[in-house]
Amino acid sequence: MELNKTETKAFLGLVILAFITRLLPHPPNFAPITSIALFTGYNFVNKRFALFIPIFCMLITDFYLGFHSLMPIVYLSFVIISLIGIQSKSLSFIKVISASSIFFLLSNLGVWYFYYPLNWTGLSSCFILAIPFFINSIAGDLFYTAVLQFSFEKIKKPVFHL
Repeated sequence: MELNKTETKAFLGLVILAFITRLLPHPPNFAPITSIALFTGYNFVNKRFALFIPIFCMLITDFYLGFHSLMPIVYLSFVIISLIGIQSKSLSFIKVISASSIFFLLSNLGVWYFYYPLNWTGLSSCFILAIPFFINSIAGDLFYTAVLQFSFEKIKKPVFHL
């Protein structure tokens, strides 16, 4: 996989961002991984690498934070979100909300399956109790997508030297 210079800088920055923000105290689900998945799918020329980056970021931090039963579902959601970024013409508000919603839906179906009774009461309880996490996800995804896109636009521009 060959990356251009801008993608290489972005990759290193994304890995550092993911590592720091997942390890520092933060509100639950206010994290950059969904934004990283959407952003890399949209911006990176090497689309295979774009699919790999959010998974890599999760994996290196999961080695420290610990592994869990929902990892396949969570990782799959980030691959799907990267694919949305790949298919997108822009990183719009609607795309970010869609990405947040996909993560919310898939991860909570996994939580329901593994940790709640597999009936209507369990499903509704799971999703109702997850609403505060969804609000944090949306806020974090909007924030980090804006920061990533702004930063990427800045590193793509040549620096003026006197």
